[in-house]
Amino acid sequence: MLYDLNAAMVGRLLLAALLGGLVGLERQLRHKPAGLRTNMLICFGSALFTVISYEMAGNVGGDHTRIAAQIIPGIGFIGAGVVLRERGTIVGITSAATIFVMASIGMAIGAGMVVTAIFATMFCLVALILLGKMEDRTGLTSRIMTFRLLAQGGRQFVERAHQIVQDGGITAHRWQTRSVGDETSVEFDADVTLVQERELLSKLSALGVHCEVRPQRQ
Repeated sequence: MLYDLNAAMVGRLLLAALLGGLVGLERQLRHKPAGLRTNMLICFGSALFTVISYEMAGNVGGDHTRIAAQIIPGIGFIGAGVVLRERGTIVGITSAATIFVMASIGMAIGAGMVVTAIFATMFCLVALILLGKMEDRTGLTSRIMTFRLLAQGGRQFVERAHQIVQDGGITAHRWQTRSVGDETSVEFDADVTLVQERELLSKLSALGVHCEVRPQRQ
């Protein structure tokens, strides 16, 4: 029998899935570790656990916050799973924080605080989208980029290119040099801000070197 399911409960759970999906879509489009399905399920699950906590307390007695309280350490465990240390750089902190916030939004919906949950979701989207674009444009954040340099005439430019990278205060990872006939290529990864990337490309291009740069593959 479906006596335990009603329109209000279905509405809350669907709203949790929708709000989690909106934030998850932004993460998915930016190729982050926790995407659409992850955030949707976390928000939905948090709402469901909160509803269960309230319903069980009302039916059999007990503290209605006991189950809901266990969501927080559980979400902390999931969040830790998306934080990675890669080539000396910590990545995934924002995704972990997003997971934590989505759990709180799910809990708010489960507790009947629908307007608060919607406001929190809008705030989260503003922080991720608008502030993210602002950080990218002003060069406040760094990204791991892959640089590829091509030059004719042997390996003479390699030492000069390496010196330019070092003088810019940039640590190059996975530095690889290849020579095919008269053409020499250098490829390396570096954690750089937008300003550092532009300055580095300008100085390397001044050597007469063809430069390509792309975000590191996920």
